[in-house]
Amino acid sequence: MGDLTLEQVTENYYDVLRELGNIGAGNAMTALSQMLQCKVDMKVPQVRLLDFTDVGELMGGEEQIMVGVFLGVEGDITGSMMFMVEEKSARHLIQRITMGMMPEGSEFEEMGLSAMKEVGNIITGAYLNSLSTMTNLKIYPTPPALTVDMAGAILSVPAIQFGILGDKILLIQSQFYDEVELDGYFILIPDMESYAKILTALGIPLI
Repeated sequence: MGDLTLEQVTENYYDVLRELGNIGAGNAMTALSQMLQCKVDMKVPQVRLLDFTDVGELMGGEEQIMVGVFLGVEGDITGSMMFMVEEKSARHLIQRITMGMMPEGSEFEEMGLSAMKEVGNIITGAYLNSLSTMTNLKIYPTPPALTVDMAGAILSVPAIQFGILGDKILLIQSQFYDEVELDGYFILIPDMESYAKILTALGIPLI
């Protein structure tokens, strides 16, 4: 298992990882609907294997202003997870959550940042709960950290971990919408030992 690489994991078990992404995204949108108290629709998530250097470009360029929620993953598996959304989408979500108390054009204030952190917490929690249910593994998120910055700067935070895994990462892109369409990006970063545990828990023999 020590020789397992992300490229091997993805080549052999891509469908399983994609299914995890689909179920997690569905549960995340259900959680978001409950939080916003309105119906939130979702397009089929896109699960991609990307070179790390291409991730920022997919989000509209490394200079695209994004809101990122980053948290650690502990328990039977270890690693980290990130949820990123465009600044405009984040403002729309905050406006909905705060019942218009924070207009979409205003500066990010403590109330708005707190609301956005809670969105990220709920959405990432739904993903991790899905993974926990499918694998029967105990998975716990750490308290989230939130930042508003250029995509390239936010992605540099877990760059050391990406470097450990190799140049490629798995990214789940979910488009969801109420009145407006929003793009959300989920990046789950288990360590390689945790990938092996996930696949073993799903009954898939490791090659």
